[in-house]
Amino acid sequence: MAVEVVAAPATKVHADLPSGARHRRGTARWFVLAFAVLVALLMIVPFLIMLLNAFKSPADYSANGPLSWPQEFYTTGVKAFWDRVNFPQKLLNSIWISGAVAIAGTLLSLLNSYAIGIGRIKGRLWVVTLFLLATMLPQEALIYPLFTMAQQAGLSNSPWSVIIIFTVIQSAFGTYLLSSVLSTFPKALLEAAALDGATRWQVLWRVVFPVVRPTLSVLMIFFFIWTWNEFFIPLVMLTSNDTQTIPVALASLQGDRMMDAPTTNAGALVSLVPAVLFFLLFQRTLTRGVTAGAVK
Repeated sequence: MAVEVVAAPATKVHADLPSGARHRRGTARWFVLAFAVLVALLMIVPFLIMLLNAFKSPADYSANGPLSWPQEFYTTGVKAFWDRVNFPQKLLNSIWISGAVAIAGTLLSLLNSYAIGIGRIKGRLWVVTLFLLATMLPQEALIYPLFTMAQQAGLSNSPWSVIIIFTVIQSAFGTYLLSSVLSTFPKALLEAAALDGATRWQVLWRVVFPVVRPTLSVLMIFFFIWTWNEFFIPLVMLTSNDTQTIPVALASLQGDRMMDAPTTNAGALVSLVPAVLFFLLFQRTLTRGVTAGAVK
């Protein structure tokens, strides 16, 4: 005997709301949307100006200013920046340093936060406060002792000095963030793993890691982008042209008394492309990581 199942009609979410309330809510949404579009346009304007001047000749820039449309498609600035700073070498240096810091900083954050949040070490509150203070220290206050220690360790003008420094700096923020997350980790999962005879190392990688993996993905993306954009510490630590990163290469375009604005804009445009591609490549991962804990 066949049983016919009839789906219930979908209910309207706002059916019980008065028409005035629905109208006010719709008007408020339009205002929020208009404000968001305005903010987006304000953020896009500097990039459009950079794109406009990247393909403009120096004579055209001097005669018509930065807001004029280019009279010709000028690509010499891009070629000049590419050859002058040896951009492929700078790109490899930036990818190597940023990638190593992203992986090592995320791993160190996970290990530290596991010991603090789940291991419940003594003085947990003071340790978390110490990590929070470490994220608030300005780089200018740290550069002299860091430079001295790098020289004494034989890491002067070495990418490893920048990797070690930023791994510690980024992991301080990651530890502060993850320790608060792991402090509320479900105890039932930990007790079930302990009853099954799992060691602490197995609990970390088989129970804790799968749960916090979306958060770790977000941290890794942020660590990569933050390290990619760093300028001051790589400028001091990396003194030779072969070890410098892209932001330091951009600063080398500016002279003592003059600056080639079109070449600088072209260099900024070329330097921005890898970061944008990286963000677009991991955009879905970033979105999943941010919204992972929103709905349970």
